[in-house]
Amino acid sequence: MQKNYSKTMAGVFVLILCDIGNTTFHFFINGEHKKYFLDEELPRLDESIYYISVNETATEKFKASFTHIINLKEYINFNTNYVGMGIDRIVACIGYNNTVIIDAGSAVCVDIMENNEHIGGFILPGIKNYEKIYAQISPKLDFDFSVKVNLDKIPLHTKDAISYSILKAIILPIKEIVQSKKVIFTGGDGELLSKYFNNSEYKQDLIFENMKGIIDANNCIT
Repeated sequence: MQKNYSKTMAGVFVLILCDIGNTTFHFFINGEHKKYFLDEELPRLDESIYYISVNETATEKFKASFTHIINLKEYINFNTNYVGMGIDRIVACIGYNNTVIIDAGSAVCVDIMENNEHIGGFILPGIKNYEKIYAQISPKLDFDFSVKVNLDKIPLHTKDAISYSILKAIILPIKEIVQSKKVIFTGGDGELLSKYFNNSEYKQDLIFENMKGIIDANNCIT
């Protein structure tokens, strides 16, 4: 049975979540995704909004734009010795055990859960940022990334060589620590990368699903 989250004047219950990142405000409104760049005007929303944020400047804009907001960070108890772990990574890991959680966006964040604890993780550049690195080295290395490159064959063309190297640079460190664990992917490039791993699953809405779980577990409904 779905919980009643925020009631409008028309009597319709609305669930609004927001993941504030380094480049966008990512809203999840009753199952629908809406993204706004940090310099864009935000929509008018009178209902309660549950949010997490890794961006202090964007959070101030968010607070100035909306009246009824609830920071879910205050309701999270997460066991880790990792220093400086972003709230988005923490939320993605909640509820998983003996699992590697990978959020593949502008950066590829890899976190390892064992025995109901977060034991550590690491961060790699995302695919698009790897592309930028090559273009900065030389204009001759400015190629669009290709998903069709064969990782079982040594490339014979510079374009393929770059795509091959990008994928290998991301995949191999992850495979080294995954071993027999389950792997959960999320993020814009998560679906692509999940295809290179056994025992993997892609969850587009992983963070929002876990945000809803936090709300339900803590009864933080207004």
